[in-house]
Amino acid sequence: MNRRDVIKAGAVAVASTPAVFGGAAQAQLCRPEGDRSPLTEPDSPQVSSYTEPLYFPPAMVEVNPASLNPPPDPNRHQRYNEFLPAKFYVQHLTEGFWNYHKELSALNSDGGSLAWMFNGATPGETMVARYGEPVFVRRYNDLPDLENARMPFGYPASSIHLHNAHTASESDGFPMDFTVPGEFWDHHYAMYPARNNPNEALASLWYHDHMIDFTATNVYAGLSAMAIFYDDIDSGDENDSNPDALRLPGNLQFGGDNQGNPNGYDISLILHDVRFTQDGHPAYNVFDTDGHLGDLITVNRKVKPFMNVEPRKYRFRIYDGGPSRLYELELSDRSSMTCISNDGNLLEHPVDVTSIVLGPANRFDIIIDFSRYSSGDHVDLENVMEQINGQGPTGRRLPPDQHMEVLRFNIVDLKGPDNSRVPSFLRALPEINLDEVVAHREWVFDHDMGLWTVNGDFMDPTVVSAAPKQGTAEIWTFRNAGSSWAHPVHVHFEEFQVLEWNGKPPTGILKSRKDTAVLGPNDTVKVFYRFDDFKGSYVIHCHNNVHEDNAMMLRWDVVAADDQ
Repeated sequence: MNRRDVIKAGAVAVASTPAVFGGAAQAQLCRPEGDRSPLTEPDSPQVSSYTEPLYFPPAMVEVNPASLNPPPDPNRHQRYNEFLPAKFYVQHLTEGFWNYHKELSALNSDGGSLAWMFNGATPGETMVARYGEPVFVRRYNDLPDLENARMPFGYPASSIHLHNAHTASESDGFPMDFTVPGEFWDHHYAMYPARNNPNEALASLWYHDHMIDFTATNVYAGLSAMAIFYDDIDSGDENDSNPDALRLPGNLQFGGDNQGNPNGYDISLILHDVRFTQDGHPAYNVFDTDGHLGDLITVNRKVKPFMNVEPRKYRFRIYDGGPSRLYELELSDRSSMTCISNDGNLLEHPVDVTSIVLGPANRFDIIIDFSRYSSGDHVDLENVMEQINGQGPTGRRLPPDQHMEVLRFNIVDLKGPDNSRVPSFLRALPEINLDEVVAHREWVFDHDMGLWTVNGDFMDPTVVSAAPKQGTAEIWTFRNAGSSWAHPVHVHFEEFQVLEWNGKPPTGILKSRKDTAVLGPNDTVKVFYRFDDFKGSYVIHCHNNVHEDNAMMLRWDVVAADDQ
């Protein structure tokens, strides 16, 4: 029996027992509050706060395409010769040890915590790309085979998804397009905005493992990293002489030192909450189907780190890497931040906020102006959202003395002038023409006998649940049938625009392009999609990856316009 069979069999056994408090036993899919397995969900060792410097992933380093053996095969990729790669990269997936925190690393003789990594680091290098410059990435699966892997969870097969690039299916990271140890997979990224519309350009993306049934465990083990896409408008250069350039904070410098000093002013921060054993290694309960919560928040895989910032504007690309926790992030002094992007898509207008709410896979770009502080000051980024199990938030804010520590900003001396700005207009949204709509579809997120479902079905990669045609538009409705859990609904390949959220038109930050909609209990969201440029197989799933791995995912295909 595989793990899914075991879980389902266990749920059937539970369903034959009367519920403790009178409801149907099937409703006990999620565990009672605070019910944890002490062996696989222990209390993490106590570690000091804000003593570990933040890790700043460097940019990927190009390789000579002549070094690739065998050479790329154009016949494996749609429109390869139309979008010939301008840059080539190689990554190796390996098992090793990572310093989440020096006090955790000191708890074992390995000198670090077990991790699966890209080129020896987690997060992996940042993929820095530009529209109009296609990219080719070869990824080798050099993980140990299952019998020799030290990682006590996960499965050493991998399919890497560049979330949510406009990418042909064979390079998208479809969950069945996986490699096993000793194999490689070639990814071709056309760096072509959907429909060649510059208003559909993306900015902040990430890439992560998407192995079927093991996405949560493999990402939790370390297989995640960031990607940044630039174009003429969002160029990454605050000194850009192009009159159309936004000149947002940034100087196209990435990485940093091991003392908490970044090289630039455009900073990516990916959050994963992790639980550690008493010897400093990540712990995970693979039989928990409601969602996994860690008790220590990591930023770029560092536990409660610090970074040094100058008294000037910074652009922070903040990612919820999952697997299950939602966050509400605010500064400890509750001062304002400026949100400029939602799920990697620039807003039309900046929005001033005092906090941001992220579900798994959500991204927000925010500008923080540290010029209001003086050298020697510090301010902390904190999580104020209460969540006590994998179902979702309770709806309450944490009391001030229980805020979860995320990241400390230490203010240091200014090194030079701040030439960045935050324009009042960023990027226009693509127009929505409802006359193009040829179909309406509804996707209902629920559960059945211990597994999570979409439209009452479990994931079966051989079943095509929808087949929209190229060149058409559709309206999709996402509905959460549950009354006590959240589902961050993610659709690969195309971005959507919200038409209605619980019957109301979107405003503020929601008035944007998105790829992940966090459905709260009983939420219903209606969105507009177009389908163009590439054909093939994609998926819709819950990005609480524990739900995804326990069947909450369906396949859909983009087909040619003349297909019957």
